[in-house]
Amino acid sequence: MNYDIAEIKYKLKKYGQEHLLNFYDTLDENKKEELLKQINEINFELINSLYSKTKESTKNENVQIEPMSFIDKSKLNDKYKFYEDIGKKAIKEGKLAVVTMAGGQGTRLGHNGPKGTFDIGLDSHKSLFELLCDYIKEESRKYDVQIPWFIMTSNENNADTIEFFKKNKYFGYEKNIYFFIQGELPMVDTEGKILIGEDGLIKEAADGHGGVYESLIKSGMIQKMKERGVEWVFIGGVDNCLVKMVDPILMGIAIDEKVTAAGKSVVKANPYEKVGAFCKKNGRPSVVEYSEITEDMAKATDENGNLLYGESHILCNLFNIVAIERMGNTPLPYHIAFKKATYIDKDGNKIVPDSPNAYKFEAFLFDAFGEVDNMVILRVKREDEFAPVKNATGVDSPETARKLYNDFYKLS
Repeated sequence: MNYDIAEIKYKLKKYGQEHLLNFYDTLDENKKEELLKQINEINFELINSLYSKTKESTKNENVQIEPMSFIDKSKLNDKYKFYEDIGKKAIKEGKLAVVTMAGGQGTRLGHNGPKGTFDIGLDSHKSLFELLCDYIKEESRKYDVQIPWFIMTSNENNADTIEFFKKNKYFGYEKNIYFFIQGELPMVDTEGKILIGEDGLIKEAADGHGGVYESLIKSGMIQKMKERGVEWVFIGGVDNCLVKMVDPILMGIAIDEKVTAAGKSVVKANPYEKVGAFCKKNGRPSVVEYSEITEDMAKATDENGNLLYGESHILCNLFNIVAIERMGNTPLPYHIAFKKATYIDKDGNKIVPDSPNAYKFEAFLFDAFGEVDNMVILRVKREDEFAPVKNATGVDSPETARKLYNDFYKLS
């Protein structure tokens, strides 16, 4: 595509970002094209607005937070089969697709590559991707249907992820796997200047798991789902090796209750566990982050001694495809994170910080919950469905996930 350099320079001057072309003449033709494409796609008004928010002091918003009701899967009794039959019917009719958010790298685990390619140390030495694929294939056989698997990558790891799948012959599930890339936003320094990376291009960061809705629409994946007759979409993360993406109980309840969104929870390990908790904000479904909850709220209990805000959001959510379309077309609020970023300054010097020096902006998946009228929360057992791999050692590490996985499948 041919870009009007004069028009781009005018736009950059208007927003005080002229430095983005400082090293344009030193780039090869491909990178020149890529840089101009990046600049052309930036919403400078949005970036200015987000930067302005970094200067605002935290305000105590007038938000009323209340506990949210849930259904305990282990206590359904005679309703269990009722919901299961409804869900099974929908799955067998091909109405379910699964989405795995896999845009991250395994850096925190000491792994060089996409997080989904990480081997958690099982005797089989299967990667997280293969473990998830094994599960989807088994469920497809159980319900005699091909459940489509949509994998959200990032610009950073898309090529490596696809190469990994090609190398492993897509684990025998090639015709049902689709890849799409999540969105990104430029990072800015403390003066609001957009950063330039070491490659001479604009330094961007993934826009958070809340970008999944918009990315599904823009990439054409929602259309592919519709073509396959999909009505319900399960969205989960790549780092939970026990995630149950195909759950007829969750589907059955959502269908019977006539809601367009449902989520799974596990009971918080303790009042101070660093997880978000389902709640209602001003009467709408939401999640309160552990950093937002007061000590009194964290410790509050009901008459039976159960935590009022004890239902952890474990990034296991089911949506009707209509809800995804609605949420994907409704801009979510962006949260600000202050991070360390290596970049090239306006004079061509490489800046390697030893403390946070730049802002990234990301949306959270649960911020869209308020767009639905109501949602169902299904409490499940941690040991059955939640074995995250986030840290190299200690809590939520390969060691803890491996034990949970082996215990669940009785492998040791």
